[in-house]
Amino acid sequence: QDLSLPNGTPVDTSSPASSSSLLNRLQLDDDLDGETRDLFVTVDDPKKHVCTMETYITYRVTTKTTRAEFDLPEYSVRRRYQDFDWLRNKLEESQPTHLIPPLPEKFVVKGVVDRFSEEFVETRRKALDKFLKRITDHPVLSFNEHFNVFLTAKDLNAYKKQGLALLSKMGESVKYVTGGYKLRSRPMEFAAIGEYLDTFSLKLGTIDRIAQRIIKEQLEYLVELREYGPVYSTWGGLEVELSEPLEGVSACIGNCCTALEELSEDMTEDFLPVLREYILYSESMKNVLKKRDQVQAEYEAKLEAVALKKEDRPKVPTDVEKCQDRVECFNADLKADMERWQNNKRQDFRQLLMGMADKNIQYYEKCLTAWESIIPLLQDKPETK
Repeated sequence: QDLSLPNGTPVDTSSPASSSSLLNRLQLDDDLDGETRDLFVTVDDPKKHVCTMETYITYRVTTKTTRAEFDLPEYSVRRRYQDFDWLRNKLEESQPTHLIPPLPEKFVVKGVVDRFSEEFVETRRKALDKFLKRITDHPVLSFNEHFNVFLTAKDLNAYKKQGLALLSKMGESVKYVTGGYKLRSRPMEFAAIGEYLDTFSLKLGTIDRIAQRIIKEQLEYLVELREYGPVYSTWGGLEVELSEPLEGVSACIGNCCTALEELSEDMTEDFLPVLREYILYSESMKNVLKKRDQVQAEYEAKLEAVALKKEDRPKVPTDVEKCQDRVECFNADLKADMERWQNNKRQDFRQLLMGMADKNIQYYEKCLTAWESIIPLLQDKPETK
């Protein structure tokens, strides 16, 4: 039977071996608009720094661009996690109407995860690389002056201390208002967005918790398998006639151990981080929605204040018009970012689930091959008279 992906791409199901090619075709989707891009950023080469007061990791951030805003076509700087955090905070301050991509959590459970281990550092590197690529692909955030400084400044600490003197005009005109205004009700389309985000983060959180339990159980099962296999080898030492098939079973279980270990690593390094990123992403979107509500509440309050004033020639004050502009700006930017986020989400989860299917197929194929390999040892054994 012919199957097809949500975007209409045909899928050949004639052989499980074709699963890898499916994933490769999906990965090509990310690069379709590569020719039109003029800014490329990568995060790599993590290095550990041990100082008197602290130990930390820095990452190399490489930028290649043809944009006129940059003095050079290529930059290479080193940044630590707190520098990425500084960038995100600055983007939130200067671009309050836009959805800022989330960073991976700074803190880890002490004693459970070693934040200097090779696996953790690589997982974080991937997340930081994705964070910058999200910003790079954004039509507004990628032109932010703080982002430019982050990518180009050799000494970022100097900018952190002095700060940039001027925010963008958009940031000046659409500051987050922290007054005591209360919104009467959200417009229907934004209420629907809020309900969707609540449901989405709840479902994703449930999947995340169950997936973590499954991985934990897989690792416990792996411990048992590692003890289980060698028993057949020791048994084979006592049974001369059965030694070959028993050794075969031991080797088979060892191969299954290796396959399960690879599957668990893929789940931990590739599947869980995407779930966590989108849980954080939904929280970021909720925060932007709250800011939009606050600006609308301020606008409604100012309109009421004007209406209560008895004037022969009622005129809408300039500050009310500016507030209305802020509301319209928030609405337009939030809807555009929501659409962009939904498109990215569909592509990311399509690739994630196809990758998960691919890894599971590989796991079961390896186990099948391992068990099939011992059948000849049993069938070809001559019967004793």
